[in-house]
Amino acid sequence: MVEIKIDISELKGEGGDVVKDLADYVKEKTKAEVETAASEIAVKGETVSKTYLRVLLRKFLHKKELKEFFRVIGGKENTLIFKELKIEEEE
Repeated sequence: MVEIKIDISELKGEGGDVVKDLADYVKEKTKAEVETAASEIAVKGETVSKTYLRVLLRKFLHKKELKEFFRVIGGKENTLIFKELKIEEEE
């Protein structure tokens, strides 16, 4: 069984509803076991791949209109991370 972790520590600033919606979205799309911890979500399943999960997370950001503020990057082995984009302010 494959376990992939999603680091949501920076995404938590958007509110608890976003984290809950993300967990529900991943569970619905992957049909895998999803566990939510303090700053991460663990996805456990046989058919879950890191690449497919990355695509799902990007779709989730687009759906919630957060794509301009966050991106998904690969971390250590079997880890994906939500990173906040640095936005330069116009003068």
